[in-house]
Amino acid sequence: MVSQKNVPSVSVTYAQTGSSTKSNELGMRAMQERAYEKRGEQYLLIKSPPASGKSRALMFIALDKLHNQGLKQAIVVVPEKSIGSSFNDEPLSKFGFWADWTVAPKWNLCNSPGTDGGKVKSVGAFLESGDQVLVCTHATFRFAVEKLGIEAFDDRLIAVDEFHHVSASEDSILGSQLNEFIARDRVHVVAMTGSYFRGDAVPILLPENEAKFDTITYTYYEQLNGYKYLKTLDIGYFFYSGSYADDILKVLDPNEKTIVHIPNVNSRESTKDKHREVEHIIDALGDWQGTDPATGFQLVKTPEGKMLKIADLVDDEPVKRDKVSSGLKDPGNKNNRDHVDIIIALGMAKEGFDWIWCEHALTVGYRASLTEIVQIIGRATRDADGKTRARFTNLIAEPDASEAAVTEAVNDTLKAIAASLLMEQVLAPRFNFTPKTPKSGPVEGFDYGEGGYDPDKENIGFSEESGQFQIEIKGLAMPKSKEAERICQEDLNEVITAFVQDKTAIERGLFDEELVPEELTQVRMGKIVGSKFPELDAEDQEAVRQHAIAALNLTQKAKEAALSGADDDAQVSGNTALIDGVRKFAMDVRELDIDLIDRINPFGEAYAILAKTMSEESLKQVAAVISAKKVQLTPEEARDLARRAVKFKQERGRLPSITSPDAWEKKMAEGVAFLARMKQEAANG
Repeated sequence: MVSQKNVPSVSVTYAQTGSSTKSNELGMRAMQERAYEKRGEQYLLIKSPPASGKSRALMFIALDKLHNQGLKQAIVVVPEKSIGSSFNDEPLSKFGFWADWTVAPKWNLCNSPGTDGGKVKSVGAFLESGDQVLVCTHATFRFAVEKLGIEAFDDRLIAVDEFHHVSASEDSILGSQLNEFIARDRVHVVAMTGSYFRGDAVPILLPENEAKFDTITYTYYEQLNGYKYLKTLDIGYFFYSGSYADDILKVLDPNEKTIVHIPNVNSRESTKDKHREVEHIIDALGDWQGTDPATGFQLVKTPEGKMLKIADLVDDEPVKRDKVSSGLKDPGNKNNRDHVDIIIALGMAKEGFDWIWCEHALTVGYRASLTEIVQIIGRATRDADGKTRARFTNLIAEPDASEAAVTEAVNDTLKAIAASLLMEQVLAPRFNFTPKTPKSGPVEGFDYGEGGYDPDKENIGFSEESGQFQIEIKGLAMPKSKEAERICQEDLNEVITAFVQDKTAIERGLFDEELVPEELTQVRMGKIVGSKFPELDAEDQEAVRQHAIAALNLTQKAKEAALSGADDDAQVSGNTALIDGVRKFAMDVRELDIDLIDRINPFGEAYAILAKTMSEESLKQVAAVISAKKVQLTPEEARDLARRAVKFKQERGRLPSITSPDAWEKKMAEGVAFLARMKQEAANG
């Protein structure tokens, strides 16, 4: 039932070590143990994927702060009421911890009826009480702080779940309140998120406040590599023409446990009648047999005779939707794989929604927020017995003939590719880059491949245990300041997010046949780093630029090498495909140096996948739309090229030549000539 259109843009296979689901003697899994080691810090930021156990990690830390660090109370703040259940009572002592997590029913305000205004009174009453834990929504907490004042929360722990909802934007009340709390410095804060980057590029905290946080990073690679059952995760974007409901069975397999997110009613993909869309999907799957009286699920018989149970969360009728919602949350069926087969949703079933059996997250229409995409993917990445493969599919409308629609469709296509490239980085092992020098040597705990460490070459080491690469690159600039070091260690994906979402970069990288890659890797990425981190000096900005482009391009070349290896019947074993790909690329080049990395087009592999998933006619249309917008060199770009020409002269003793056969040297010379012409024209009046 799955068509040949299914070419995943990302396919990652993991080792199934079981380590991320094993518990220590205190009942803590790997991520929780790592977080608990930092329990003494006043400000903690936990960056960890969905399903890695962040809520329980908080329980361990909060209990220590309440019993051993002198804090009066803990207030847990969640974005929506349904997530409040993640912080229900937990008998932690049963698994080895020294205390249990308990929340008195009246202090879990996510379960209490009434408005946020009434709940603010409850927050006030809690602060006056001798009880220790309160759970409420972001909204209730915001109103409580506005009414009671910052000082009322002194000597307490404030734990913010799904922290990506907060931002440093002036419009974010919770963000500005958090900055006030930090300025007063009388509370402890634990912030938790599975998707820290923001699609709108607004920082979550002011940089000076973020620097106060100790960060615990648990990567997707560590999480998925340490699972017991789930082995492979595919991510793909596929295109359709006409109505998506007609094409949906090309990507929707009734035998897979699936969450279908239909398009937002304001989006291009929507037919503007969401109920009719649900009916279309149900019709495509088989014959409707009625509604289950107990759960409200739709019963549909497939042509093969299988009875599907479909939960419709799109229906607005409160009685019906509440019944279906309760049916899904039934604790007695949490571990029953056959309880439901397909969930159809619009705004629901995203973050905090826990259905471990979900194998396929199918999203129709582009989602503007990368955070939302990560959260949706997280629905399918739970580990469950017998579930070995999971996938995320973004179904997008192909461009049609009318100019306005083509432009919009092109933008959606580019955004989907950007999301795919970013997810590839998020899912990859962590890169640690070091410059290759005569003093370089092997790092303990890293495997350097068949021949071991070679002192005469750039080496690539990999640690299975930590899920990290140790990569030597000749000529690599290293960060000098503490902040630049932190960015290179923690925030390269933030930089890559900004780069792959940069319209000029992705358009030119995919469709400009005359592109000189350094225009993107050096000039465009340099500009993005400069605007994102203006507080860094030029040397540190260059170090961050080099680290970010190395991480992006090595992932792309690794994928290419792994795929070409597979085509040559040199099939690499699943969980080492990316590792082998990075090593193969490094072996195939004379030296792994930063100039070589800068000469790679970061979007080359993405174009190859796009060409396989989109019809040739549509691809030509997209290319035509983009080439029609082609712009000449701007004065700002010329100045940047001229600066790089000065560096070139310092290294080579001559200026770049306009007749050079080297495309990048020629481009720098064009920048110098452009500036000279501008000066001449200005002098001539």
